[in-house]
Amino acid sequence: MTQPPQPPNQPPRQPEQPATPAPPPGFGPPTEPSQPPAQQPPSAPGGPDLTKAPEPGYGYPQAPQAPQAPQAPQAPQQSPQAVPQAPPTPTGPTPPPGYGYPQQPPAGYGYPGQPGPYGQPQQPYGQPGAYGHPQQPYGQPGYGHPHPTVPMQPHPGDGVGSGGGRKINAQLAIIVSAVVAIALIVGAGVWYSSSSSSGGDKETTADSGGTGGGEKDDENGGGTAAGGKEKVPADPAAKVLFQVPSPKSPKDSSSVGVSGSWLTDTVYAKSGVAEVVGYDAVKGSKVWTLDLPGPVCEASDHVTEDGRTAIVYKPKMPTKNDPQRCTQVAAFDLATGEKLWSETAKSGTQEIGFNNVTVSGDTVAAASTSGGAAWDITSGKLLWSPKTSDSCYDSGYGGGPKLVAVRKCGSYDQRQLHIQTIDPKSGKVISEYRMTEGIEYAAVVSTDPLVVAADVGDSAGDGSGISDFFSIDNKTGELRSRISAPGEEFAARCDGITRIEECRGLAVGNDRLYIPTEEHEGTGEYTRTNEVVAFDLATGKQTGQRADAGDGYTITPLRMDGGNLLAYKQPPYDKGGQIVSIDGGTFKQTKLLENPATEAVRDVETGMSPRSSEVLFSQGRLYMSKVYASDFASGREEYLAIAFGTGG
Repeated sequence: MTQPPQPPNQPPRQPEQPATPAPPPGFGPPTEPSQPPAQQPPSAPGGPDLTKAPEPGYGYPQAPQAPQAPQAPQAPQQSPQAVPQAPPTPTGPTPPPGYGYPQQPPAGYGYPGQPGPYGQPQQPYGQPGAYGHPQQPYGQPGYGHPHPTVPMQPHPGDGVGSGGGRKINAQLAIIVSAVVAIALIVGAGVWYSSSSSSGGDKETTADSGGTGGGEKDDENGGGTAAGGKEKVPADPAAKVLFQVPSPKSPKDSSSVGVSGSWLTDTVYAKSGVAEVVGYDAVKGSKVWTLDLPGPVCEASDHVTEDGRTAIVYKPKMPTKNDPQRCTQVAAFDLATGEKLWSETAKSGTQEIGFNNVTVSGDTVAAASTSGGAAWDITSGKLLWSPKTSDSCYDSGYGGGPKLVAVRKCGSYDQRQLHIQTIDPKSGKVISEYRMTEGIEYAAVVSTDPLVVAADVGDSAGDGSGISDFFSIDNKTGELRSRISAPGEEFAARCDGITRIEECRGLAVGNDRLYIPTEEHEGTGEYTRTNEVVAFDLATGKQTGQRADAGDGYTITPLRMDGGNLLAYKQPPYDKGGQIVSIDGGTFKQTKLLENPATEAVRDVETGMSPRSSEVLFSQGRLYMSKVYASDFASGREEYLAIAFGTGG
């Protein structure tokens, strides 16, 4: 939909990070099931029809399906010329279930092959080169993905592990779902410190206050939102705590990736150019610096209970003639910045350049198209390596509560993905689900419960990497449900090409998937808005829960807080952004923080859109940071990160 002209003095939205390149096409678009017309319930003006039955796509599970139950009739989609209607409230009537029940797959379509055991790493069979993707994670850690995990706040939508081979039973259910790209955190990147006096416009310093207006959602200041741990402040008005100036790009580089950030109770850590810096979480002063010989390439979203995580970096600074490869894997302590160890792995005689790294339990796992390995996070001892001589290789891992591998088998033109839950210590496969042949890429949204996103047949059409979600049983490897998420209706993003758990703008909790709709016209003149909806992972159907962003705002899930969903609301041009807690049962919104609405603060905040930046929130503090630093002059002070906090 074309953006309408903006009112006077309204700054344009900041450009987003380039979308992840779409994978090669699969088998083509699905056919649309016929639906009897029915009365359309009210919906937001100009927005997606959340009751519409999206096209099912192909790649159904390979097991026979149970007899189909009658499906609720669906109404035709509202035309752009339709008269706007009042949007339903989150507690309004439950929308009809999503489209389509599982159907019987074509005979002989994508029949599973034999699994392969784990062993020593070897050169993968028939593997093409990297899919032209930059070294830095997409915009992020966090979609994806979804999200950096912290000891105190596990990331809901993070991916998984490594693999061998097993049996699988597949079952399925289709339903509407999709995602908007938001800022979750983690990746690999660069930063320079700012402490409390970082320079720049005085209106963005820690003395700035005021909120962007807007209604108060809750008056029980001092308590916690029911079902969560985050405290509800007496006054959600936030001020700037500190800011970090943008670093200069290294020689011979006009732009450098700077993604990767973590948060503990006392430290906010951010990777920088050949360093990782730890800042006091409130004051912004430097606490420690971890110097590295080269830039950070990738960073795990996950952190162990005692505050350790892992990164991948280059062995020295790249040059135009010697770009260097991301061969070094290291673990470090977020409390002290101490590097615990640094290791490499080989495929044959050549060191592996890694595209992805994750942490699950006390295991660090890293992988790429040319091999993978897993180490003990404390000692750096090699635990296992995936076998690649059986025409299969582990393209990447998702970590967190469990370890999951996306394992690719077969030739390039006859690929089959094996989604494997594995033991972090031994690499032994616990369960496996084999996706239909022709699905080239998949990303791990969550490892427990296990949720995988894929762009089936390259049908998303928007570069999001998502057309469908697959809910899988970790214990049996059986498909619980399949949720269809048409790219034109939903807004999350995943990079299943190289960064397997790089997902943004969605969250998983309460055995549900929370995803945002695409932006659409609001009720006011020139305004935009969207919603967050929930899907049951057992059935694949919408739960009827819906959280409206509010006119002029767009809402993006961040992570779970106990049974509640935390979300960021990107503001209109004259207000500050908000963090809200959405009750997991009632979907009632409680405002936890609202940023200042001064022009200087808004300029910085809007330049860190959740679609292309990292966003972390905990204990009444919001941290936003960029994932790329460049030498392109904008005529104003550029910041790598900014932190906001409420008074209590």
